[in-house]
Amino acid sequence: MAFRSFRVRFLLCAAALVVLLLLTRSWWLAGLGYALIHDEGPAKADIAVVLAGDPYGHRIVKAGDLVRAGYVPAALVSGPAGAYGLHESEPAIAFAVRNGYPAEWFVAFPNNALSTREEAAAILPELRRRNVKNFLLVTSDYHTARARRIFLAQERASGVGIPMRTVAAPDEFFRPDSWWRTRQAQKTAFFEWSKTVATVFGF
Repeated sequence: MAFRSFRVRFLLCAAALVVLLLLTRSWWLAGLGYALIHDEGPAKADIAVVLAGDPYGHRIVKAGDLVRAGYVPAALVSGPAGAYGLHESEPAIAFAVRNGYPAEWFVAFPNNALSTREEAAAILPELRRRNVKNFLLVTSDYHTARARRIFLAQERASGVGIPMRTVAAPDEFFRPDSWWRTRQAQKTAFFEWSKTVATVFGF
């Protein structure tokens, strides 16, 4: 009898929790979206660093806007090897030029990185080689928090830190306050959270 009473109470509590989650889903789902973002905004720096992975060109356009506004003199464009034997920095810079940004504002940095962690491992030594004292890390808004953690961890591992600020570029589909409403944004949030958890566990 006692077990049956406990089971009834448990089921009632579980049902109440489900109802509460449904009623408040816009709040906590938005919280999951905003938790992916760490946008510090621009400030004067030696250079901007554009991370790869944006086929729509928002990241490099954001970097071009930063140069145009006088925050940085140029942008280093990460270019992992990609489709048809091209490094991503090549079509990215060409896209920026087609959109009215001078080619000399961008510095191609071809590399063989397969992840943000490998990008950080390749880019930070290049920044030190260039005697960069501080930089703006430009990436898609949903990617800013994870990218920042990865770059800071890489700096700690190398024992040499370069002050940086993360600057968010808008994404083609992701909106933190409504990402669950479209399939593409759902996929973006799912994969970014999966990668975030994997990063926490060192994968």
